[in-house]
Amino acid sequence: MSQLLLAVDTSGKKGSVALARAESGIGASDREPAVLEVVPLAGGAFSAELVPQIAALLKRHGHTVRDIAGLAVASGPGSFTGLRVGLAAVKALAEVLAKPIVAISLLEAVAAGDASGGAVYAALDAGRGDVYIGAYEAGAIPPMRGERLLSRDEFIRLGNDVTVITPDKRLAETARLAGVRAVVVEPPDAGIIARLGWERLRRGQTIRPEDLEANYIRRSDAEIFSKPAP
Repeated sequence: MSQLLLAVDTSGKKGSVALARAESGIGASDREPAVLEVVPLAGGAFSAELVPQIAALLKRHGHTVRDIAGLAVASGPGSFTGLRVGLAAVKALAEVLAKPIVAISLLEAVAAGDASGGAVYAALDAGRGDVYIGAYEAGAIPPMRGERLLSRDEFIRLGNDVTVITPDKRLAETARLAGVRAVVVEPPDAGIIARLGWERLRRGQTIRPEDLEANYIRRSDAEIFSKPAP
């Protein structure tokens, strides 16, 4: 029996939505879902594009939202505004359809781009001279060992006994100049979110719409620069 999974990523300057088909039942547990299509979303227009693109994607493949078995979404870190748009849309769909949600860290999606296995640090440029870091152990359940925000100085002091996985070439070069092994991977998209999401969905590692929150790691500008109440 096949099931459809809809995946959404609005965490960055560019986003995407993906539709994947997975097989369930005896003998299907070790099969990755087939990603039917990944549709790019233009940055700055997520709120206008997301729902129409989802509807068009489903229609092209002969489905409606009622055929969706579950939803996967990139929960951060990333753009505060972009993440809110994606998570709000997924929450609304899950509530209306009574379908499960799986939240996937963008750092986990980065780590999944490297097939070498072992302990790695997934890294993303956080701006303002900072770096988002996620420590992952391949094959572990759950795979994450921790996520945090580092300064550039802290990042280059990770040491030469670790491997950094990143889609950012400049960040990789910074690591290499400091003697840190770095591997550049393709930027993650909704297709990767779908593949990771299916595994979590199969294991029942889902959350309710009211519990879905963005994984910002860093506080928003409003929180950082707000003045304390008199």
